[in-house]
Amino acid sequence: MADDSIAVVDLDRCQPDRCNYECANYCPPNRTGKECIVTRSDYYDDDEPFDGDPNQIRISEEVCLGESCGICVEKCPFDAIEIINLPVELEDDPVHRYGENAFALYGLPVPDPGTVTGILGPNGIGKTTAVRALAGELVPNLGEYTAEAAETATWDAVLDRYRGTKLQTYIERIRSDDISIAQKPQYVDQIPGQFDGTTGELLESTDERGALDSYIDRLDIRPVIDQPLSTLSGGELQRVALAATLARDRDFYFLDEVSPYLDIGQRVTAARLIRELAEDANRAVLVVEHDLAILDLLADSLHVAYGEPGAFGVITDPKSVRNGINEYLKGFLSNENMRIRPDKIEFQEHAPRKTAKSTPLIEYPAISKSYGTDEFSLEVESGTIYESEVLGVVGPNGIGKSTLAKLFTGALESDPDSQSLSFQLDIAYKPQYIEIDQPMRVDAFLSSITNDFGTSYWKTEISQPLQLEQIMERNLDDLSGGERQRVAIAACLSDDADLYVMDEPSAHLDVEQRVQATSAIRRYAENNDETVLVIDHDIYMIDLLADRLMVFDGQPSEYGHASAPQEMRAGMNDFLSDLDITFRRDERTQRPRINKPGSQLDRRQKQQGEYYYAP
Repeated sequence: MADDSIAVVDLDRCQPDRCNYECANYCPPNRTGKECIVTRSDYYDDDEPFDGDPNQIRISEEVCLGESCGICVEKCPFDAIEIINLPVELEDDPVHRYGENAFALYGLPVPDPGTVTGILGPNGIGKTTAVRALAGELVPNLGEYTAEAAETATWDAVLDRYRGTKLQTYIERIRSDDISIAQKPQYVDQIPGQFDGTTGELLESTDERGALDSYIDRLDIRPVIDQPLSTLSGGELQRVALAATLARDRDFYFLDEVSPYLDIGQRVTAARLIRELAEDANRAVLVVEHDLAILDLLADSLHVAYGEPGAFGVITDPKSVRNGINEYLKGFLSNENMRIRPDKIEFQEHAPRKTAKSTPLIEYPAISKSYGTDEFSLEVESGTIYESEVLGVVGPNGIGKSTLAKLFTGALESDPDSQSLSFQLDIAYKPQYIEIDQPMRVDAFLSSITNDFGTSYWKTEISQPLQLEQIMERNLDDLSGGERQRVAIAACLSDDADLYVMDEPSAHLDVEQRVQATSAIRRYAENNDETVLVIDHDIYMIDLLADRLMVFDGQPSEYGHASAPQEMRAGMNDFLSDLDITFRRDERTQRPRINKPGSQLDRRQKQQGEYYYAP
């Protein structure tokens, strides 16, 4: 194989007990007597350690013909093999490779005191590996992945690799064990399983800079300070995790996805707190974020991560935030002269669409729901939801959006002195928080929902856009957060219902996955004349999906008010004016961008009453 190619074997998918080694039998070098694809037991000595099972395959990258052959890829019935031509620009060995026919990472981000550095790229591209290296938890092996090399890997060798670069000083500190790090985990729902106690008990243990009280107030954590962590919602856990991380006194802060489960106002507050930590306390902050509007507001510089998820990842040199985001969306990196995606990600250039009224699906009266004296209450204006429309729902967390869904399903009844709903709909519901604790396979789970499973229509409309083919044989409880989200969306769309309700479908999806999920939902509604209600805090997803908008306001956890569905521009202006936030579109890509508070454009749009893209 050429030096610019790698072979990857997914050991989770390689199932030699269920195949006849078609990959090896049809391999051209094997058929000429060369040992290209062999079992691991045939290659390694009896006392030599190796990853995987003895009967799983190993591919010799020295003998393999490369991507131009690809016969083994086509013959493997479990999609366990990838042969990839690396970009020719990757002249150096990887920063780290996990083993034979395993993931390889090229490049490292550059933490810089006093700044926020962003990383933008798909899931599974090596961002976590990079952070482990920068935290000193992983000594990069520089591509030398043998057991002997792993034992002798040193920071001296890494320092030699990066001598004369911006990373030299940082790596010198790692080598001297002079770097302390605070990390906010990606999946905050796992925190209660790691800490058995109250919110206050957890936060008190992290107060190393004397800033905790300020974080508690600004992130609105005080109402849950005495509650056990196990009782908190995802949004509450996200804010607690952020406060706990920022309150520590460390040199380097890594924040893995700040936005999931937070409403837009909370996202903006989180971005401001992170920036204050970097600027005022002169700390180095590294953020992985998929909400482009928040990333744009948050970061000072940006590394783009690209490659083949699970196979190899490349982290570019730092770019300006605007150029980095725009190049990522275009799929072409200018400085690297590299195309990273065949198609660009396009944003809507039109003003919010005007809807054509069709047949009403629901005509509901004004209703109210109270949970008791001094408990949360909701007031809902009368309105109409039409067939074949996508209705977006926006508003703060804890404002009653889930309560409305339960009223529609009949799971809750309105107050006795309120009008009652005379209908009950069959509703397919994708919850905000996805809990999976069963070892059922993905294909078995989805086939139990619909008889259309496996048909060409189902594959085209649901499976392929949501990238489910590669995880069909995995167990549900082995999936990552993003994989679970895509399965949950597919399960919702596969159900037979009058109304499809999706609560925060963007959570834990990277930018490309969000675009694909958005397209799948929109196309399903249009092609099948179905009605979809989408609750989400990602402004672009709402912009692309929604025909009309229902806006919730009020005081979270105390009372909520739901407006009647209204046209997009009016609804977004109502919503954003309450938050005192204005948006514009990037002149090159038309992507949503938050205006800097107090800027000339921010002031002008507010004077015009156009908080959502001035026409």
